[in-house]
Amino acid sequence: MGAYDTGRVGPMCRNITTLRGLQPAATQEEMAAAARQYVRKVSGVQSTSPQTEEAFERAVRKVTDATAELLGGLPPRKQPPPTLPPLRRLPSKSAAARS
Repeated sequence: MGAYDTGRVGPMCRNITTLRGLQPAATQEEMAAAARQYVRKVSGVQSTSPQTEEAFERAVRKVTDATAELLGGLPPRKQPPPTLPPLRRLPSKSAAARS
């Protein structure tokens, strides 16, 4: 275990939804979206600039790959996750009304 490993899983950023257990399984696009949210959160970079784009996108690729590896190595969930990821949610009525 590393210096920060406690053996416990703490609260998750509220913007990142659980991908394990989705039917059908999480797509590469969903994993990349979750990775992007994670990298935004930990880096504090909400929009990239020429100075931050390369490092930011490299981190997103690495976190996406790690997410795919993690999800592929875990056993199936007994229950589906409590919420759908944003890419699977139906547009809200207010968003449809604005169109």
